[in-house]
This record gives sequence, structure tokens and C-alpha cells, in this order.
Amino acid sequence: MLKDFLNKKPLYYSEIDYTRMPRVYERISSFLPKPKIIHLIGTNGKGTTGRFLATALYNLGYRVGHYTSPHILKFNERVWHDGKNITDIQLEQTHKKLQKILTKQESESLSYFEYTTFLAILFFKECEFVVLEAGLGGEHDGTAVFDKELTLVTTIDIDHKSFLGETIEQIATTKLHAMQKNLILGKQKFDKIEKIALEIAKKKGTNLYIYDELLSSDDVSKIEQIAQKIDLVPYLVENLKLAVSALRFLDIEYGVQHFENSKLFGRLSRVDKNILVDVGHNPLAAKSILKALLGKRYILVYNSYKDKDYKEILDILKPIIQHVEIIEIDDERILSKELLQNALNSLEIKYTSFKNVDNEYEYLVFGSFSVVEQFLKVYSV
Repeated sequence: MLKDFLNKKPLYYSEIDYTRMPRVYERISSFLPKPKIIHLIGTNGKGTTGRFLATALYNLGYRVGHYTSPHILKFNERVWHDGKNITDIQLEQTHKKLQKILTKQESESLSYFEYTTFLAILFFKECEFVVLEAGLGGEHDGTAVFDKELTLVTTIDIDHKSFLGETIEQIATTKLHAMQKNLILGKQKFDKIEKIALEIAKKKGTNLYIYDELLSSDDVSKIEQIAQKIDLVPYLVENLKLAVSALRFLDIEYGVQHFENSKLFGRLSRVDKNILVDVGHNPLAAKSILKALLGKRYILVYNSYKDKDYKEILDILKPIIQHVEIIEIDDERILSKELLQNALNSLEIKYTSFKNVDNEYEYLVFGSFSVVEQFLKVYSV
């Protein structure tokens, strides 16, 4: 079974063999479908941008696949096809097909993410478009080996420094080297990102576009209507703009109605009248949430991985925090409780352990996919 097979592979690696995915792809590429691939790279907003675009294309009558990661509760969330997640039966069938294509050595050596990337592409054999979301990287990411029609770049910020580089210049360069024929650059926090993108595009012969330059006044009006209709929080509107700019590049006409049911769960999603959840896990996400929620106070259900800027994140969110409730997560990558408590004490934020929800208060569940996953497992709406 696929579940047992994947359970033998670690989800995270201290070192990655960047030659393995290209080598395997070169050997098996003739067995894989060749849809028009729209590649998503960046730090924040890849999932929402991808789902906006994939949903619109599907509602416009195209066969569409969307590969995203990680998942919250079930692996099937990573492989979305024509409006719904892949089924367990479809996963098993595709797993068996992929096992026949790969050698035993290839199958065993591929990482969790690399294997599931091939699995998704193989499943998307009937698709006209595939929206393919990079994991943590760019040029060395498992998704970078495929021929892409278009690359979309969401906001790039500092994250995953151990793999991507210590500075924003290093991180942006690593991510942007994934570009091929065409690239649309979304809104950026740092002006130098555009300069780096232009330099790499010139070397590679890539056609580079800035997202808002592709949008007409009619597009801006439609985007406002879509955001209102699907109750979109302001910080996600930039992702919607990037998705619409891709439709404009592809010369595909669309209407407001084509974005119905396009919100991706876990992005400031309301799971009950007094509970919001968000899978964000870095300062950029925290700043976006602060801007969206400023003016109210929330009990923050929180935990963090060791490699995240947890003290900076808590400092950013402090204006909307009533107090923090630390949720227990069984994962070796999770920060020690002592270090988290030290950070909270230094910031003078009161805290306790999460036990249950009091309906008298507003809650924000934030910190990572794992935090939201654990919360949803113990809290029944």
C-alpha cells in the first residue's frame, strides 16, 4: 500500500541529493504525460494562488490538476483533480503504475516529496493544465525538472535558510533559477527581487512580466468582486491577482463566477464561530495575519519548529494576543517547551497549555501545518 510505502520514507532530510530527481526524470520522462505546467515558486501564498488558478481553469471547462504540499489531515489533500481531492483507490492505482515505471533502486531512493511529485504527475495524465507547487525550493526542487509553460512567483522572504541560503539575495536566486520560458513576478517585499529576476531572465532567455502590468481596470474590478463574493481576507487578494494575471497571460477569458469554491482551507479559515486557523509559519505570514485581524484580541494556540523565527513571530502577533496556549505536538522538529516559554516570558506574553476551547473567547490557531493538524484532531466542530 502507498501509505506503508511512504511511511518508510522520512518527511524531512538534513541533506538532499539534488542530482537524483533530474536523473530519474530523464530516464522515465517518456512514460509521463506532458500537460501545460504552471509552476509556483515563492515563500508564502503558493497554495492559495495555485488553488485560485486551478479552480478558475476547471470552472472554465479545462481538465486541471493541482499539486500542493504539505497536507493538514490527509495526504489526498496534496493531489486535487477537477474540483476534488484524489481518492484512496486512485492513489493506490497510480502507485502501482509508478512502481512499474521505476526501478526498485529508484523507488526506494526517491524522497517522500520526489516520489509523490511523480505520483501526482502520472495521475494527471488526462489534464490539459497542471498547477505544480514547489516545496521549499526553486531550481533544486523536485518540481523543477518538468518542462513548464509558465512560472508564477509569489512573495519571496527569508525561510528555510539551511537549504536556500542565509540572505534574501541567496534565497531569491535559488528560487528564481527555476524559471524557464515565461515568468510572472507577483508582489514582492524586497525591491531587489525584481532586479535578481531580471538578471536571471536575461541569462536564460525567459520572458518576464510583472503581475499588475498584465491586469486591466476591468480585471481589477472583477478581482474586487471575486474577493467580496468568496469573503477573501485582504492579505490573500495579492494571490488572487497573481492567479488572474496568469489567466491574462494565457489569454483565457474569465468571469467572477469562475472563482467559486476557490478558497484553500487553512488560510485564515474559520472552523467555528470563534475559531480561525492558519497554517502560516514565518514572520511574513504573521505580519499578514496581524494586518487582517488588528483591532481584536485572540487566544493564540501555538507551537513552532526549531528552525523557525518563533520569537519574531510572537512579537509581531503580540498586539492581537490575549494570551498563548501551547499545543503539544509529538515531532522531533518541534521546539522545546522551555525555549518557547523563555521567548514568551521575554516578550511578557502570558501563556498556559492548550486543553480545550472556551466559547466565550476568540481563538487563532497558528504556527504550522502540524499545529493546525493537531488542533483539528483534538477539537471537534
